[in-house]
Amino acid sequence: MNVLAFSLFLAIVGLTLIITYAASKRTKTTSDFYTADGSLTGWQNGMAIAGDYMSAASFLGIAGMVALSGFDGFFYSIGFLVAYLVVLYIVAEPLRNLGKYTMADMIAARFNEKKVRGVAALNTITISIFYMIAQLVGAGALIHLLLGLDYVYSVLIVGVLMTVYVVFGGMTATSWVQIVKALLLMIGTFIISIIVFSKFDFSLAKMFSEMKTATPLGDGFLNPGNKFKNPLDMISLNLALVLGTAGLPHILIRFFTVKDAITARKSVIYATWIIGVFYIMTIFLGFGAAAFVGYDDIIKANSAGNMAAPLLAQVLGGDFLFAFVSAVAFATILAVVAGLVLSAASAFAHDFYSHILRKGAATEKEQVVAARWASIGVSILSIILALFAQNMNVAFLVALAFAVAASANLPIILLTIFWKRFNTAGAVTGMLVGLFSSLFLVAISPNVWAPEPGAAIFVGEPLITLTNPGIISIPLGFLAAFIGTLLSSKKADEKKFDEILVKANTGMGIEEPVKH
Repeated sequence: MNVLAFSLFLAIVGLTLIITYAASKRTKTTSDFYTADGSLTGWQNGMAIAGDYMSAASFLGIAGMVALSGFDGFFYSIGFLVAYLVVLYIVAEPLRNLGKYTMADMIAARFNEKKVRGVAALNTITISIFYMIAQLVGAGALIHLLLGLDYVYSVLIVGVLMTVYVVFGGMTATSWVQIVKALLLMIGTFIISIIVFSKFDFSLAKMFSEMKTATPLGDGFLNPGNKFKNPLDMISLNLALVLGTAGLPHILIRFFTVKDAITARKSVIYATWIIGVFYIMTIFLGFGAAAFVGYDDIIKANSAGNMAAPLLAQVLGGDFLFAFVSAVAFATILAVVAGLVLSAASAFAHDFYSHILRKGAATEKEQVVAARWASIGVSILSIILALFAQNMNVAFLVALAFAVAASANLPIILLTIFWKRFNTAGAVTGMLVGLFSSLFLVAISPNVWAPEPGAAIFVGEPLITLTNPGIISIPLGFLAAFIGTLLSSKKADEKKFDEILVKANTGMGIEEPVKH
């Protein structure tokens, strides 16, 4: 066991637990638990969004993907970054103006139907769990490398900690853990990037030239096609990445932590700059790992390449930099999983329990208790599922979650805001078809089935060759919403649409969050 790494690991855990303890003193009401009572400033929420978004997929998965697959790995960086343009220009302000605590609030602002809330909550919980599996896989591999613990125990440690943050600290604790994590991650990534760049004499031309001979891929390292042999697969991946962010529940709920839509927009701008700088630096992480760690050592540590960044830190800076980067990566995972647990728990307690089971009659105390129990349930389920996905690349797993979000949530968000004829039947149909089509396509894909033992979850021939279902499931989500609307005998309330359109774009008539 690396004593220095273990010490930094404990320091990170201690800091986050102190934050959680302080936040627990302020978390009394439903508004405190769900949204930190809308108290975050633009820069604070921007940092928290960046901390939420720069996940294990970003730091561990992309570095490994670039190191092993070259140019194809960088598709993830491009897609994750460009996605924020969709969030900034289309989703952020309408969502903040129309919603209170969850994405379902925004849709219910127009339709006010229990079935819409129920399906939206189902989507949120499913996507959050899908995304969380990737974080737990990264955590398991990281703690195994760092402390020598078995993968199962590593996942359990993270699962327990993430539950503690949410159950006791709510959104306030989650936000400040994410802010601290974003600062640490940027510092660690910047240090590694500068050291890697110095190895190439601070010359981009020299770096790209030397990478042609640094890996088993040779000249092909800098060309597309190493991972994505099928052009449709590559297009499908990028569709999911670019459109999926605007449907991710744990990102969407962050816009309710600020006081108004203007602050929500500012927070997205802050987040975009931070995220943009970070994803540029993933080039140096991937190239550095390929050149100075080597393909064989990366594969030996983790077959999916998830440990490329910590191994690079060890090669470049010895035990201290390795320990620091590993601890930062651990903080990254803790921050993201806390946000995911909170989004799923909020959907269950606020949308399903309070509005459907209790018909709006649940007290604040009952809602918070339900949310805390939901946090525990979501954590347990995610841990169990993560135990079956040990050998999958975390960036790849997150891309699947993006595909589900883009298929099930984004069509409904856009049509709620922009289509006058859209109605309840269309919303429910679109969400269900988007959700189940994407899950079904993943279930019959090479991610789940492979002829070689150990290459996927099950041994067998996949029914489709696409590794990401976005190119099929995203259009299906839009199409189902369109057809469901046209076939429904119930007409849309056009006056309600006009009211929603004004509120979404101006914020006029918006009330403060209601204490349920």
